[in-house]
Order: sequence, then C-alpha cells, then structure tokens
Amino acid sequence: MSEPVTESMAEVRKHLAVVIDRARRDETPTIITRRGRSEAALVGIDEYRRLLDVAERFEDEWLSRLADKAEAEGTEGSASLEEMAALLRSAN
Repeated sequence: MSEPVTESMAEVRKHLAVVIDRARRDETPTIITRRGRSEAALVGIDEYRRLLDVAERFEDEWLSRLADKAEAEGTEGSASLEEMAALLRSAN
C-alpha cells in the first residue's frame, strides 16, 4: 500500500472517480479532510476486506486469550466466549 494522499472533501467531490481508481488500482488511500481535520479514509475494497479480516482475527484471538485466562482463574464470575462476544458487540 502506498502512502495516503490527503485531500479536502471539496477536492474529492470534484474527482471522486479518480480517488476511487487511485485507491483500487494504485492501492493508495485518500484521507479526506473537512475544515482541515481528518474525517474519513477512502480505501479500495480489497484493502477494506483485508483490514476487516485482520480486525476479526485479532478480536477472536483476544477473546480466546481472555477465555483461557478466565478458565485458568476458575469459573466463578467468568463468562463464556459467546457471552463475552455478545457483551462486546452490544457495547459498540
């Protein structure tokens, strides 16, 4: 992945197709600013899916470590992996 390009929302609106092509074809994300503040990032769909997969695997590994730790400490006051996942999802 290339270093991101930073553009204002007004600039992105003028040439959205170019920004999308750059993200997809060149694997160059665009950081979109509004009033000088970073607001969003546009990445190609393949990169989005890769990042989503990484995040899901990280969450699964983290939950497994929590479950292993809880199991090692005993069952009183602990929750199952499914219960922890449900609690995390409801918090978001």
